[in-house]
Amino acid sequence: MPKTTDGTSPRTATVSYDVAEQLRSPEEMAAYLDAWLAEAPDDARGIARALGDIARAKGMTQVARDTGLSRESLYKALSENGNPSFATVLKVARALGLRLHAAAAAW
Repeated sequence: MPKTTDGTSPRTATVSYDVAEQLRSPEEMAAYLDAWLAEAPDDARGIARALGDIARAKGMTQVARDTGLSRESLYKALSENGNPSFATVLKVARALGLRLHAAAAAW
């Protein structure tokens, strides 16, 4: 490892990563949610958090207006520890322009 002029190893700078900054189009948002549903279908909190990521990418204020829910309740429901009702999930999906689909599972 390279040394600095004072003989110590340089520190690595880290930056926080926010997936919401990467979700730029409706197609990317749908693909992100679809990946969660496919890879972790039993992780309700993870899927809710993914909806929260997409809502933040679209703009939580706009999503709150479109759902008729408060920003604060959406942030709470769609957080890592949130537990949104199915009605909230449906309202958020609709506000985000996403549709939930059913398909037969491979047994």
